[in-house]
Amino acid sequence: MNHETMSAYGLWTLVIINSAVFILFAYSFSKPKAPRDWRSFGGFSAFIVAMFTEMYGVPVTIYLLSGWLQRRYPGLDPLSHDAGHLWWTLAGQHGNPHFGALHILSNLFIFGGFILLSVAWNILYRAQRRHALATTGIYARVRHPQYVGFITIMFGFLLQWPTILTLAMFPFLVWMYVRLAHTEEREALHEFGRQYEEYAAATPRWIPHWSAEPTLHPRA
Repeated sequence: MNHETMSAYGLWTLVIINSAVFILFAYSFSKPKAPRDWRSFGGFSAFIVAMFTEMYGVPVTIYLLSGWLQRRYPGLDPLSHDAGHLWWTLAGQHGNPHFGALHILSNLFIFGGFILLSVAWNILYRAQRRHALATTGIYARVRHPQYVGFITIMFGFLLQWPTILTLAMFPFLVWMYVRLAHTEEREALHEFGRQYEEYAAATPRWIPHWSAEPTLHPRA
């Protein structure tokens, strides 16, 4: 095991710093207040900590797959940092994975998700202060942009650094966001009645429509 391999993991300072940066970044954009908000934010935070723990701390997934990886890819150092980019490794690619198309695509998903969180929060905050239904901007194109933002960020990280734990967590967290979204819809229907019915009929729940003009002309 060479020095580069030995220094690729056990970097707990990087685990803490990277986890804190992305969690605080998400917090600044999502501003959780209600218990439901904290559940969605907590699930996202757990995903981030689990991923960076394996990226820089203890590579459990790589340990479990190391024997198979060495048999399938002779000469591969499975405990090198580059080998931890599993999609790159499994595709038999060589060179720096950070410049690969999949890594670039993952960055687009990650930063796009954070932008979605930021845009959605600003609109939702203004609507809540007026005790109104948020239907403008991105909310005119998708009903749950903040949840879509969290899912998009996590999917981007899975493209970049998949692990057994985060791959297992992802469908559970998506299921959690779906349940939270349905709960919010029932509450909005109770509070806004016909206005929310019209909004829901015109606006998709998860996949934004990008037509030139939103189908709904919101009242608030």
